[in-house]
This record gives sequence, C-alpha cells and structure tokens, in this order.
Amino acid sequence: MERAGKNMKTKSTVLTLCAMLLALCWSAEAQQAKKVPRIGMLLSGSVFSMKGQVDAFQQGLRELGYVEGKNIAIEYRYAEGNRDTWPKLAAEIVRLKPDVIVVGSAGFTAAAKRATSTIPIVVGSAGDLVGTQLVSSLAHPGGNVTGSTNVSPDLSGKRLELLKEVVPKASRVAVLWYFFPGTSDEDEVKETEIAAQALKIKMYSVAVRGPNEFQQAFATIKRENANALIIIQGSFTNFHRRDLAELATKNRLPSICETAQLAYDGCLMSYGPDVLYHWRRAATFVDKILKGANPADLPVEQPKKFELVINLKTAKLIDVTIPQSLLYRADKVIK
Repeated sequence: MERAGKNMKTKSTVLTLCAMLLALCWSAEAQQAKKVPRIGMLLSGSVFSMKGQVDAFQQGLRELGYVEGKNIAIEYRYAEGNRDTWPKLAAEIVRLKPDVIVVGSAGFTAAAKRATSTIPIVVGSAGDLVGTQLVSSLAHPGGNVTGSTNVSPDLSGKRLELLKEVVPKASRVAVLWYFFPGTSDEDEVKETEIAAQALKIKMYSVAVRGPNEFQQAFATIKRENANALIIIQGSFTNFHRRDLAELATKNRLPSICETAQLAYDGCLMSYGPDVLYHWRRAATFVDKILKGANPADLPVEQPKKFELVINLKTAKLIDVTIPQSLLYRADKVIK
C-alpha cells in the first residue's frame, strides 16, 4: 500500500511538471506571437493607384526576410485621394500602436507626425522634407521621421528641354498643378518658371483644387494656345493620373510628367526619380528601425537614379514624332 501511494505521488508530480511545461510552452508561444512586428501604412491614393508603391515595399521586405502574415504584419489605410481624411487615418493607425509607420507624400507625413512624436515614421517617397520642416536636415533628421525625399524641382529644366526636343517650336508651355497649402508643388512651379525663362519659353500656370476643375483647366490651356503640358506630380495628381493623361491626349497636348507611373497611364513622357526604388528602400529603413536604430540618426536619402520613359502609343494618338536620338536615350519605351 505504501509503495502504491508513492507511485501515485510520483505520477502526480510528473503530471504536474508536464502541465507546468505545457503552460510555459504556451506562454512562450504567446509571447513569440506578440513579437511579430506591426507596420502601419498610410497611403494617399487607392488600392489601384498605390499598387506599384505597395508592391515595391513588400518586395523590399521579402528581400530582407520578412513575409507578410508570417513574421510581419501590415495595417493599410487608403485616403482615396481625399486629404481631409489624413488626420483621421493617421490617428487611427497610431491607436493600433505599430512599431513603424510607412507613408508617402509630405502632407500625409505631416499628419502622421502630428499624431505621434514617438512612433518611427518612414517616408517611402515625398517632396522636400527639409523645406516642409518634417526633418531638421538630410544628414541628421532628428525627431521620428526619416526615409526618402525627391529632388523633382531641380529637374524642371530638364523636363522642359525634353519637351523642346519633341516639340522644337514650343513657345508656350502650360504647367498644371494642384493648389494646396504646405506642399512643394508651388516650389516646383517656380523652378519651372525660372527654367522656362532661361529657355525663352512662355510658361502658363494652371492650378486646380479638385477634379471638378479639370475640364475648365484644359479649356483654359487650349485658349492660351499652349504647345505642350507639364503635369506637376503629387499625391493628388498621382491619384487622378489617368484622367489627366486622358485629357492631355484628348486635347492633343504633348505632355511630360515626373514618374513612370504617369507615362504608363498615358502621359507622353516622364522624367524623374525611380520612385519604386525608394519604396523598396523604405523596407531597409524599417528593418534598421526594428533592429533598434533611431530614425533621428538615419540620414534621409535623395534619388540617385533617374529614368526617362516614352509612351509611343500616346505619341501616335496625338500625331507626334519622337526623335530617334531621344528614343535611344530612353530607359523604357512603351509601344
């Protein structure tokens, strides 16, 4: 009887130890599950208009060993081209307490920065981060914002030169842009005007405040006898890029834009930074921050690679001949 009692106690002890081990394993698994990093993404456009940027960012993550749904989680919020929703969406993402927030456009970055001063913010690609006071300097951002900025205003003269190659007799060029306080669009318009004066081209500025003004804007451009069109790219014009490219084609206006996305959607040409490269680079910033880096110490990157894209389909529709010398220099030709 005494031996049987001892056996029962031993079994009871073993069962207790097993239960404790199982509980520890479950606890460890639960803790491990909690350690999966969470990224909040704030996107100014729609699922369609931002697909290229999102795909590029996800590709960058995969190259670094992160797989969405396995060892990293991503929460997406799309503004659908409506700036009024930016503060609300930024606050919503902040409430989820992500490890990092990824955002494109200086305006949306500002909304995110107002919503949090502690969660790191990585900019996929945006305008002048220093000029808009989102970072202290490119080398030492300070605060909680870092990522990539672009130098699009510096390329204004180059875009005008490219237009002149396609339309040598161009003497009047319209510049269509989105008017909204706090963006770098107006700075780019000023840079374009300086470049136009140097090339002895008359520049006509056309600002729009919403898609309901597109038809009137193009009517004005036609009335001013513009020979060509420059579309200043920002979150607004990117969201409406198909409509703008279609109107430019309908009005038989040779157009040049900033990024390849607009050229693929109907703009005659694009010349500017490889934006998708910077969205892939955003994953590197995220990786460094998740491994303990302070965004204040991660230098903001400027574009080093620029690409010229020509849409021959659009050229045919508006009856424009692209010089062979320009086609040779193009990084991509859409046929």
